[in-house]
Amino acid sequence: MFDDPNLIGTAGLVPVMGLAEKAGLPDLVGEHVNVPGSAGANADLKIGSLVAGMIAGADSIEDMDVVRHGGMGRLFAGHRAPTTLGTHLRAYTFGHVRQLDAVASRVLVNLTGIVPGLLAGADQVAYLDVDDTIRATHGYAKQGTGYGYTGVKGLNVQVATLSTPTTAPVLAATRLRKGNAASNHGAARLIADAVATARRAGATGTLTVRADSAYYNHDVVAATRRAGARFSLTARMDPAVTAAISRIPEDAWVSIKYPDAIWDEQEQRWVSDAQVAQTSYTAFTSRKKAEHVTARLIVRRVRRLNPKAVTAGQDELFATYRHHGVFTDSPLTMLAAEASHRDHAIVEQVGTAARVGDRLGQAA
Repeated sequence: MFDDPNLIGTAGLVPVMGLAEKAGLPDLVGEHVNVPGSAGANADLKIGSLVAGMIAGADSIEDMDVVRHGGMGRLFAGHRAPTTLGTHLRAYTFGHVRQLDAVASRVLVNLTGIVPGLLAGADQVAYLDVDDTIRATHGYAKQGTGYGYTGVKGLNVQVATLSTPTTAPVLAATRLRKGNAASNHGAARLIADAVATARRAGATGTLTVRADSAYYNHDVVAATRRAGARFSLTARMDPAVTAAISRIPEDAWVSIKYPDAIWDEQEQRWVSDAQVAQTSYTAFTSRKKAEHVTARLIVRRVRRLNPKAVTAGQDELFATYRHHGVFTDSPLTMLAAEASHRDHAIVEQVGTAARVGDRLGQAA
């Protein structure tokens, strides 16, 4: 409870919503969002209230009352009650979701014009990272919930984030899906939308789509190439990829030293060095020949160190390795392309995208 009429608990909304207004959020909603009936009246005010509530920490319809506490009425005009916002959301169809996609895309483009350095260097190099996450939900009547790959009942949020080597990621596209949706379901459409947004936002240079092995399929590669971008995907370690790795000559491996050690969950140890090599590889050969894709398979190998498999006082008979493949048409050199792909793991840990997806899912 926060009912002091002279104070507010979310003063940070003042500059944030001011920036949203400057980026054209209300006008864009009025132009693109068309919800029928009384539920769609004043959509700009209702969506503005929803955005403000989520930024302030709301993760349910009832929590949207956060935009009406204390002295909020003195700072913001037009905020709506949670019941009104819920009625508005329940009138949505997937077509309205696409209308909101159009609004979000244009807001990002406008932000790049008024926020200095938001995507600095995007005219040279930029990255589009695609990933998904499961967000837990509660209640038996929650539409679309299911048990996904994490074993948690909830909704699946697919996110594309745009960044450059010197800037933090920003949301380029999002999609809320059923909890049991496959990670790559609908990824081709999301990538096409996100690349188009990225280009309009100033990413006119080399744009590379990065993703983990869940997105290693022909549709993702084809969508990326149609959009005029490069791809860098973690290769699924299937028999064909394993065979290609086995054919790499031993003298082709180049030792590298990580700038920072990486904790290996599987072996419960810090890994601070590895070796990298590459080979040409043709993927998706089970499809018709016109859909085969030939590019580089860049492989990082880390030596297995399992003391349980070696008798005390003896050395291993031969070295064994764990391999991590990256299928890419990146123009970078081998070591630079491998290091660049590793940055995907850093970007996907950025909590903003997951939290925004969580709030969207819970509020809807």
